Parts: sequence; C-alpha cells; structure tokens
Amino acid sequence: MDFELISDYKPTGDQPEAIRELVEGANQGLPYQTLLGVTGSGKTFTVANVIRELNRPALILSHNKTLAAQLFSEFKHFFPHNAVEYFVSYYDYYQPEAYLPSTNTYIEKDLAINQELDRLRLSATSALLSGRKDVIIVSSVSCLYGIGNPADFKENVISVKRGQTFSRNVFLRKLVDSLYSRNQIEFSRGHFRVQGDTVDIYLAYVDLALRVLFWGDEIEEIYTFDPLTGNPVEIFEYYDIYPANIFVTTRERTNAAITQIELDLGERVQFFNDNGQMQEAKRLYERVTYDLEMIRELGYCSGIENYSRYFDGREAGTRPFCLIDYFPKDFLTFIDESHVTVPQVRAMYGGDHSRKINLVEYGFRLPAAIDNRPLTFDEFESLTPQKIFISATPADFELQICEGVVTEQVLRPTGLLDPVIEVRPSLNQIDDLMEEINRRTEQGERTLVTTLTKRMAEELNDYFSRMDIKTAYIHSDVETLERIEIMEKLRQGYFDVLIGVNLLREGLDLPEVSLVAILDADKEGFLRSHRSLTQTAGRAARNINGRVIFYADQITESMQKTIDETNRRREKQLLYNAEHNITPQQIVKNTQSMLLRGDVKAEPQAYIEKENVTIAAEPVIQYMTKKDLEKLIAKTRKSMMDAAKKLEFLEAAQYRDELIKLEEMLNK
Repeated sequence: MDFELISDYKPTGDQPEAIRELVEGANQGLPYQTLLGVTGSGKTFTVANVIRELNRPALILSHNKTLAAQLFSEFKHFFPHNAVEYFVSYYDYYQPEAYLPSTNTYIEKDLAINQELDRLRLSATSALLSGRKDVIIVSSVSCLYGIGNPADFKENVISVKRGQTFSRNVFLRKLVDSLYSRNQIEFSRGHFRVQGDTVDIYLAYVDLALRVLFWGDEIEEIYTFDPLTGNPVEIFEYYDIYPANIFVTTRERTNAAITQIELDLGERVQFFNDNGQMQEAKRLYERVTYDLEMIRELGYCSGIENYSRYFDGREAGTRPFCLIDYFPKDFLTFIDESHVTVPQVRAMYGGDHSRKINLVEYGFRLPAAIDNRPLTFDEFESLTPQKIFISATPADFELQICEGVVTEQVLRPTGLLDPVIEVRPSLNQIDDLMEEINRRTEQGERTLVTTLTKRMAEELNDYFSRMDIKTAYIHSDVETLERIEIMEKLRQGYFDVLIGVNLLREGLDLPEVSLVAILDADKEGFLRSHRSLTQTAGRAARNINGRVIFYADQITESMQKTIDETNRRREKQLLYNAEHNITPQQIVKNTQSMLLRGDVKAEPQAYIEKENVTIAAEPVIQYMTKKDLEKLIAKTRKSMMDAAKKLEFLEAAQYRDELIKLEEMLNK
C-alpha cells in the first residue's frame, strides 16, 4: 500500500522547494541531508510530504517521549490509512542495576512497565514484519537499545487460514511458544482461552481478540471481536498472529543458551578463584545458578536481558539486535531536533558501559551483560544509510557532514515573523521585566523567563508570587509528563509567567506566549550559546506580537549571531509577505488539555513534583481518539472492579480516581 497523505493544506512558502530538494537528495542516494526549519514553519508537514513522495518506510527519531508523542499524533493525522506506530521505552519507572565500589552499595533493578506502551511497541515490530511498506515508526532513542532477534520473532509468527488442516493441540503449543499463556478465568492481553473447538486469543499488539473455530483438525472460521463486548469486528480468510513479547526465542536456542551460560560461568568463577576473589566467585555462582534454574522452570528470570547474547546466538562483543533490524533495507531516518538527539545517541553507549563494567568486575554479572547495550554511534551510522537531520539550529556535526549545504525553510504558512530581539541592561532588570509582564497580562498574553540556575528560578518565582503575579517554574527535577500539565495551565491562563532554566527550548507549542525574557544573556556558556538563545527566542515566534528581550551588559558573540540570524530571517519573511500580500495571522489552538487534573482551579503555586504519575498523565492518552478513550475507560473500570473483588481497596480507589479523570477527558 502506498502512503496516502490526508490534509486540507498544500505546501506553501518555501515548503515546496524544501520538499523537492529533500526528495531529490534521497533519490540520488545522499547519505546525509539537513532541513533547517524555523519554529512554526511546518517542518512536520514537509517531512510528511517527503515520505509520501518517496513512498518508503520511515523512522522518525526524537529525543524524548513527549515530543515523540506529539509527532506521533501529527503523523497519525496526516496518514490515517497507513501504519503509523509509536515506539518508546515502556517503563513508567526504571532504576537500573548498579554497583558503587566506593561505598560497597549494590542497587537492585526496579521498574514499572506501562502495558499500553508495551502494546504499542509490539504493534510497531509487528507492522514492520508484516511486509507492509507504508510504515512510519515515531520513536525515542530507546529504539537503539537491544530487543529480540527479528528472525526469532518472525519464526514464531503463527499463520492460520480458513480450511487449513491444523491440529488444535499443535496450535495451542505454538501459542505458548509465542509467549501467549492460557487463562480460562481472566481474558486479558497476551492470554488465550479454549472452549471445545473454539480458541480465543487476546492479541498482544492490538485491542482486539481473535477467534479461531475448529471442526476437528480443520480451521472453519477466523474473525476478530471486541474482547469487552464480544461483538464480532471483521472476518478473515487468513491471519498472522504475532508473538506476545518482543524477546521471543525458540526452545532449541534456549537450551543452547543454558549450556553456553554454564560453560562461561565455570570459566568466570575459575578466573575469580585464580585471582583470590573468593567473594566475587561465590556471588556470581549463586546468582547465575539461580537465574538458570528460573529459566529452566519458567522460561525467564529477573534480568534475563543480561543473557540476551546467548539467546540471540551472538558472538562476544557483537552489537545487540534493535528496532532498526526490523526495518526493510530502503528505509529513511529523520532525526528531529538533531542538535539535541545526535549528542544523546552518542552518549548512550558510554553511560551504559560504565555502569555494567562494575557489575562484571565485582561478580554481579557475567561479561555477557556488557553486550546487552545500546548501539554505539558508529553502529547507528552503519545501520541508517540515509538520514535527514531536522532542526532550527543544526549543530556543527550536521553542518560539517552535509558540507554546509542545508535545505532552508524559514517562511511560515501563517505569515508570522521571527520575533524582534531587544537588548536591555541588566540594571533593574527585574523591575523592567515586571512592567513588561503586566503589559502582556493585560492583553491576555503569556511570558517565558529563562534563568541560569535552578535556585534563581525558584527565588524569582517566589518574588513574583509576592508581587501578585501568577507564576510557576520548571526545571530538571520536574518529570517530563508533569511539564505538559504546567504548559497547559500556562496556555489556559492559570499562570501568566513560566520560569525555567533549560527546558523552555525545543518542541514547545505555546501560541499565547508573546514575550521571552532571557536573564544574564551575556554569560557565555551552554545555556547562553547561539543555539540555546535561538531555540529559546523561537518560543515567541508563534505569536503575532512576539518579542524577545536579552538582559545583558554587553553583546556577546552568541548574542550577535542570534540577532543577525533572526534579522536575516525576518527580512526574508517580510519580503515574501509583501510579494504575496500575506497578512500575518495569529495561531489559535484549542487550549483544552487531556492532562489537566481535577484541582486545576486551585490557586496556582510554584510547581511541586508529585510522587506518582497517573494513567491520565501518559502522553499517549492526550492523542487518543474518542473510541480508544472509551476502551481505556472500560478497561480501567474492569480493573477497579477486579481490585475490589480481591479486597485491594487502595488499588481500587486509585483506579476509581483514574476513571473519573478519564471520563472528564472524554466529556471535554
């Protein structure tokens, strides 16, 4: 199936030229291209058009879950009839295993898996292996971490066809091999149930169940149905059932893995004993022996990913399989906000390796644990033959590797201009800033303020609060999911000012913000570099009255670069608007949020981080359709009732609170 782009708009401004250049470059086989697109210029729409023109599978890489969720929503809107999938880390909470030799402290792995994100990951891998070419995967950098061997995953796909001779017992064994488990009482995701000649499978990767009806050893009927109501959905002549877990493997490979683990364990214990490390030898022997017993009895153990090299059949030192291995050879990679995402990819391997090496050297893990890791940057490069970097401020790496040739997109379909930048002295900067804030507040507009330190942000927030200015602050201690709530409160007017350090940069869509104030703009460094200043200034570009104030006592090189680049873009934008009789139009977006809590009308205060992230705060929820939201409400209600039956009243109360929030979202 070809990509079908659905949109009421057509490319305008410099979008057509950008699309043409990127498509031509990809067709010529260029390994690297860069799209320099300013905030609000429609970069996502340009990428969607490039994908449609090239008609090739695409991986869109983002540097955090929240921005990935926003992109996922936009691409789902553009390509409703194609396979647009979301692949991010499925942990709500993750504490990695670690050992600190200096304090002799061992930190055990602790985690909480989000089942909905797990389903979306399975949906992504299943779509890639289905043979479809019209697949777009929107992913965070978690796609570079190790997952199961795609060959094993494909080998465990069960194909059923109407009229096929297929022993029911053999079919059930194949379901178990694909990591589905039988449960006659609770029919939930990843389980199957049997009633005579009828086998129901609750598919792990979609919110549907599959019913396979047998007549003896012949498959008589295949159809999907709603697992909550039992109503049939669609009848099939044939159907492929994908495994219930990404880390599926074969029984033969499991037996071979156990044998090799035992051999490596003996060698490593001998190594420790020869070096007088008796404690490490004893610790390793006990831990690995226990893990092997669990694998033999249950098929898995805690921390089984540390043995992934054995199950994958890989040699020592070789890279793990990852999501990219599931893609066909002709796919494209788009790296969103590349100036942030590329350094993140570079740093992943080093951080993981430094943690694992201590575990290995002190007898907590076999050396094979080191091979359960993210890709190195060189490995990522070799697996992604064609990349398109997307950024308003491409870094030196992108510019050098593209030899300074970039595709520029600085015109906005709305005609909005880059904000005017003004430099003011730092003397009495707070009083001056308060005057500007009050002026914006009277006009119903919002203000962003960036400081250099977390402490300064908190103190400024306290001072503004005493001056009766509705304000909040965010910094690195604030969870990503909670930032969304704070941004929405700002847009809706519960706050007039938002103060931050380094989070008010990429990916913020805040049309109500007309002023961005940058304190201590002349303090050169990462937070006041040319790219940081340009990205922060861009937050005012979505408002027709957008303005930026640099509070500084001197104009640094970074400030001058930002001012010069902004003026260059404004000149081009003004000229285009004049030539085409375009009057800039204010962006107006719906301020209703799927993330607001019931206490939103309370008097706004400085942000206090909450301990628990709720279902309603998950970024995927805000992009759900009404039908999907209704299904989630039904699931949550069932979980609440099940918890109550088991006398787990605290758990039931939590589900009840979630139910209320989800129902509020549905009725908005």
